[in-house]
Amino acid sequence: MGAKAMKMWSRLQSLPAGKFLFSKLLGLYIPYTGSIGAIVQSLEPGHSRVALRERRKVRNHLNSVHAIALANLAELSTGLAALSGMPDNARGILTKLDVTYLKKARGTLLAESRCEIPSPDSQQEFIISANVYDEQGDTVAEAQAHWLIGPIPPPK
Repeated sequence: MGAKAMKMWSRLQSLPAGKFLFSKLLGLYIPYTGSIGAIVQSLEPGHSRVALRERRKVRNHLNSVHAIALANLAELSTGLAALSGMPDNARGILTKLDVTYLKKARGTLLAESRCEIPSPDSQQEFIISANVYDEQGDTVAEAQAHWLIGPIPPPK
């Protein structure tokens, strides 16, 4: 995903509706992640910002953004930050996701993740953090994503 995703991002992000198109293509590649309708706002190796607009599809019975939609948003942000700087022969597999919910999430949310680019030379676990902010800049959730990152194994 790494180099190809960055090449696509470089081509699309400055075009009208380019961020939307990139995000939709990403959602086709990763269908469950695409289900929340998040829009990538910025992407560079080791850093991502992803927005999620509150709407009925992602709400819970408390009239706020559902906890799992927030977890999905945080996972997406951490994965993009880490994998965007890696070659296409590397892969990341989420093995654990710890999310702390700090307040009801309402309005447009922004997940941000920063990390050192992991080395994909051998399979290793990396813990990558994400914070999710509301429109007032308050942190509504914090996540620690455990990614198993390494080379793609050869076909059997």
